[in-house]
Amino acid sequence: MAAALERSGHRFLWVVRSRPAGDMTQLTDADLGEVLPNGFLDATKERGLVWPSWAPQADILSHRAVGGFVTHCGWNSCLESLWFGVPMLVWPLYAEQHLNALETVRDLGVAVGLEVDRKNGNFVKGEELERGVRSLMGESEEGKRVRAKVEEMKVASRKTIEEGGSSFNYLKKLAQELDG
Repeated sequence: MAAALERSGHRFLWVVRSRPAGDMTQLTDADLGEVLPNGFLDATKERGLVWPSWAPQADILSHRAVGGFVTHCGWNSCLESLWFGVPMLVWPLYAEQHLNALETVRDLGVAVGLEVDRKNGNFVKGEELERGVRSLMGESEEGKRVRAKVEEMKVASRKTIEEGGSSFNYLKKLAQELDG
């Protein structure tokens, strides 16, 4: 991942977490000296920030400087990305995340897909990640199309909570049913 981000030439914020040996359920703060290649932080210090602990995802996605989001495709992450109009680069890992990735790329058109080796721990080659970042953030037709579509979805998602919108109406109906 580090090499791909360095070669992409794009600005980035990378939240890096670690898993304790033998424990796939816990995430802890990362020791960047252990997990990053020598020289990476110096080579990217003018255009990248590596954050070694938990980060407020919604706050980050809401910032106007964020132009793309590499996501594991958890549904909340997808919804937050759409709400803030941030196009996605999808890297699904488990369970329904593969379906969410398929839907965001093929059906909604708000994401660029990555070639994921599902037989090898959902591995993505560095060259593939670099290709995806360049496609999403650059001037490719795919990137332009995805950025335009995600902007449409941002507007549409916000309309759902306005009076008369689908979410507004469903919550109103639920409140009436619970009340009555």
